[in-house]
Order: sequence, then C-alpha cells, then structure tokens
Amino acid sequence: MKLIAGVLMAYLLGSIPTSYVVARLAAGIDLREHGSRNLGATNLYRVLGLKYAVPVGLFDVLKGAIPVLWIAPWSGDSPWLPVVLGAVAVLGHIYSVFVRFRGGKGVATAAGVVAALAPAAFAASAAVWILVVWISGYVSVGSLSAALFFPLGVLLFGPQDERILAVGIGLALLIVYTHRSNIQRLLRGTESRLRHKQAAS
Repeated sequence: MKLIAGVLMAYLLGSIPTSYVVARLAAGIDLREHGSRNLGATNLYRVLGLKYAVPVGLFDVLKGAIPVLWIAPWSGDSPWLPVVLGAVAVLGHIYSVFVRFRGGKGVATAAGVVAALAPAAFAASAAVWILVVWISGYVSVGSLSAALFFPLGVLLFGPQDERILAVGIGLALLIVYTHRSNIQRLLRGTESRLRHKQAAS
C-alpha cells in the first residue's frame, strides 16, 4: 500500500505546474500561450524575468529530489525505489494531470533526481550545462549536452551503481525526446537564444 501511495505522491508532486501557477498569479497569463509555450523556468524567464524563473526552477528541482530522498525511503526498502520514484516525478512534470498532460520538458526535475542520486556526476553535468549555454547561448543545447553527459559522469565520478546509470540513460533519452522540437529548430537555425524577458501581451 505504501508503494502505491509513494508512486502517486511522486507523480502528483512532479505534476505541480509551478511555472503555470506563477505566471497566472503574477501576470494573469497562461504561459502556454506566450514565448516558447513551454511550461518551464526558461520560458518563464523569457516572459516574466529572472525573479520569477529562479524560484520556479529551484522548486522544479526539488520536485525531483524529494521523491528520491524522502518518499522512496518511506515507501519501502527496495534499492530500485529511489530511481523509479525519481523517474515518476519527471514523468509527472512532463505529463502533468493538472494541465491536461502538457507540462514542461523535465530538465529541472530530472536535475533534482540525479543531484540526489549522484551529486558528483550531477555537478559535472551542471558544469557542462553552464559552459555550453555560455558558449552557445542556447539553453536547449546546454540541457541536451548535460543530460547526455550525465551517464558518463556516473561512470567517471560514481557511484558505480547500475540503477543510477540506467535511470541516467533513460532520463537522457527522455529529455532528447522532449526537446525534439528544439532540435528541429536548431537544424533550421530558428531556435531562440537565451535573452532578456519579453513583455507578455
């Protein structure tokens, strides 16, 4: 029973559409109708600015870390529970029941999962993200690069755990999938670079 409750809690926590709620409360807008139309911290930054995007991004990270660190131990003692519930939270963020299963791209919540599972590999991946975004100006390229680097980071920096490696590979592939429209725009040369917020209209 606790296992079922744990899965449900991880999904519902991941499903909280933070950027949607903040955009509604702060500006009375539906973020899905502005900017890139994505429910994520990057789009919130473009539309409403850094002061809203930073706390939203941090909360989205916590949505991934909490299932790994607290919900999983409460739910049972299987060593697979932290990685499974972390992955469930990411799926909740992407396919949120609260916004008709049209959520974000899962990067921040996945970051929370891997930070809790493998801090050193996460730190290396975060450094990759910062470097790539700084050089290219594309958040999407940074996110893809960091996600794809993480499994290598696990092999290099540990922990040497097949479960963490498996979820790292799975999340990397999922993030590539959620960024398929970004990849198409990159190939066409129409992807937006990181820039200051645009006024919502």
